[in-house]
Amino acid sequence: MLSGGRIFRKKLALALLVIFCVPFTVIFLHRDDIDGAHLEDELTSELAHLRQRVSQVEMINQARRRDLSLLTRHVNRSLPWNNTNGEEFPELSRLLLDPERSQNLRLPNIFSFLPYLLNNPLSTVPAFVIGQGKTHASIVLGVPTVKRESQSYLLPTLASLIASMNEEEKNDTLIIVFVAETDLEYVTVIAEKIKKQFGDALQSGLLEIVSPPPSFYPDLNELRVTLNDPVERVKWRTKQNLDYAFLMMYAQSRGMYYVQLEDDILTTPGYITKMKKFALKKEAMNLDWFLLDFCQLGFIGKMFKSTDLPYIIQFAVMFHNDKPVDWLLDPIIETRYCPHDTKKCNQIKLLKWIHFKPSLFQHVGTTSSLKGKVQKLKDKNFGKLALFTPHKNPPAKVTSPIKAYKQFTIQRAYRGDSFFWGLMPQAGDNIVFEFSQPVELHGYRLRSGNYEHPSDLLYNTSVEIRPTDPERVKETLKISPSEQFIGVGEFNDLGIAEGKIDPSQFGQISAVRLVIKSASKNWVIISEIMFDTGSG
Repeated sequence: MLSGGRIFRKKLALALLVIFCVPFTVIFLHRDDIDGAHLEDELTSELAHLRQRVSQVEMINQARRRDLSLLTRHVNRSLPWNNTNGEEFPELSRLLLDPERSQNLRLPNIFSFLPYLLNNPLSTVPAFVIGQGKTHASIVLGVPTVKRESQSYLLPTLASLIASMNEEEKNDTLIIVFVAETDLEYVTVIAEKIKKQFGDALQSGLLEIVSPPPSFYPDLNELRVTLNDPVERVKWRTKQNLDYAFLMMYAQSRGMYYVQLEDDILTTPGYITKMKKFALKKEAMNLDWFLLDFCQLGFIGKMFKSTDLPYIIQFAVMFHNDKPVDWLLDPIIETRYCPHDTKKCNQIKLLKWIHFKPSLFQHVGTTSSLKGKVQKLKDKNFGKLALFTPHKNPPAKVTSPIKAYKQFTIQRAYRGDSFFWGLMPQAGDNIVFEFSQPVELHGYRLRSGNYEHPSDLLYNTSVEIRPTDPERVKETLKISPSEQFIGVGEFNDLGIAEGKIDPSQFGQISAVRLVIKSASKNWVIISEIMFDTGSG
């Protein structure tokens, strides 16, 4: 075994190696690629990144030491030297001796504040996990989701988060979807929907799905009523606090920074790089920040160092029945950093809670997870996003029995002047694009909904084409001779239909038809119509 002095000398040597070698390694790797004027900034950023990585490793090491200490304590109690004073097993006794064994100290832990967890040994073990176990990400995005009364925004949220990353960002990021429900059948359904749309992200390790066991939560009917809130609201915010705590505990060892998100948001391209650069810039300036805020609403877009997550978790657990978690952020900062002087405290808060503008996330949901609550909150610092994507399509006559709202007609949407906004489609409704001249169609993309109305999607809707020479096509595909239109695609759960069409198989196409197979509870928006004729 190594003595304490030898261990210390080894750690010191390793630290000196990192301090002196890494900067020169960085310079060597980048000297041909980085302009001299930017070398210092780049090196400073790399060093800040390294320091934060070291802090994260130290945090993980401390957690492993605590685990080892707890395991040692249990082993000690079960081994024979408890009756022999260790005389028969001197080496093993010294190896496993717990320094806290003779003390009467009982350190507070999660069981101190959630004692019911002791009733089940699996209370803090996820009930469901799908993923590749990715670690060492620079940024971990936490996305909690729950069952809502009507509309779910989870899939569009994930689509926005993933589509707004480049490959380098995907390799450096982990998205953890926390399905905060204890009904495993429901969790499995949600996981299958995610897997269907984002299978590649799950396979690559970018995306992970986890859910809690029922025993992680208390009996919500036994909660104290606090803040004079209605009982249902107390239940809702108490469970939400515990959801956040579970998700953060699961995520804290997986990456350098943790960003809290919700399941009804969208973002813009490059958001990962912008957040990382902003964080490393503050690190390089030696600013001991606690929270970087990339959205002005609630608990959305709040970045913490993974090493600081225990503070949030501890407060969320301690006061789970008392206040919403976003109300606890101010008290955490005040308790940790502020003197009694209110003026000085306000100045300190500006250095600990730093806002980034423009906001990188926008809230798009209107149906809250709290039954009966409608929230139309928007971040005014987010900026504007396009409500539709125009394309130059072949001339066509466009018709539909779906009634348009005001000037948002299907004809204007087809021309690329606006988007189509129609009243609730019914089963059997259709939209027909009758081309003025037959065209060779190579592909199509049709997108429903937009960021202001993410729930106005086309569901259970097929895409069909009408070839000019149906007999040859019918013989090839072995379909009924009475069919004029041939199905080539469906709208998916994201409200998008896209696909390729082989002109050598179908020949020229005279029309495209969208057929709605079931009634919708919402209006419908078509924000993109693109028919690829190979001419562009």
